[in-house]
Amino acid sequence: MTRVLIAGCGDVGSLLGTSLAHEDHEVWGLSRNPESVGLGIRPIEADLADPGSLKGLPANIDFIFYTAAAGRRDEASYRQVYVEGVRNLLTLFERRRVAPRRIFFTSSTSVYAQEQGEQVDESSPALPQSFAGQLLLEGEELFRASQIPCTVLRLGAIYGQGRAGLINRVRQGVANYRDDEVHYTNRMHRIDCAGALRHLMGMPDPEELYIGVDQEPVSERELLFWLAEQLGAPEPQAAATPSSRSGNKRCSSERLLKAGYRLRYPTFREGFAAQLAEFKGSV
Repeated sequence: MTRVLIAGCGDVGSLLGTSLAHEDHEVWGLSRNPESVGLGIRPIEADLADPGSLKGLPANIDFIFYTAAAGRRDEASYRQVYVEGVRNLLTLFERRRVAPRRIFFTSSTSVYAQEQGEQVDESSPALPQSFAGQLLLEGEELFRASQIPCTVLRLGAIYGQGRAGLINRVRQGVANYRDDEVHYTNRMHRIDCAGALRHLMGMPDPEELYIGVDQEPVSERELLFWLAEQLGAPEPQAAATPSSRSGNKRCSSERLLKAGYRLRYPTFREGFAAQLAEFKGSV
């Protein structure tokens, strides 16, 4: 049995923690809203941005999963979570006699700013242009500079149960796509996000960096038309002006797959089909 701390125990963290608890691991979930952590997880009310609130964290932790997410998409919120929170947690554990065996940090493919549909893997340059990507990369660098071994999982756009924004826009006929170019998107089902983290924890010596996406980057247009067909919704329309969304790349999860992880939802079709079945059952 291992002792696991999930720092920022939201959706993906709770999925992971509940899975680990079912395997009889001892799991703590740090959250500002401890009542929301998953079943089997011991809740800890704390704020990563407040170092004073972290003093009561359990000792002798084997693994830490830093799965925190910014509550708002603004620079201040991202800095609090991905820079200040990282620094506070590292400072605490580096001062203790017994450091964890490894920390796993969920970053994002937004650290890649490629815009021409390039193939991207772990060796590709990460030169983010947005504040979000820049601050995530800063958090990664803090972990790499730490004395504690760290593995970073750069996740694509997370989807699945509880994340129905895109489905709702398609169903309502308000989703549109760029008409100026083929724009690729990269996604990972929430179950596979948690599953990949669990798999990496079980490896004796995981690498320092993995990309977490499914096996088929898909154009925005193809995805929207596929969803519209499944929903019986109006065909999406081309945007009158280019989208403000940045980045256009095809991310590869080959390293993760070669490490032995088997995706439960290898493409958007399987993942969204499962989500649509849940969605239709709830309306």
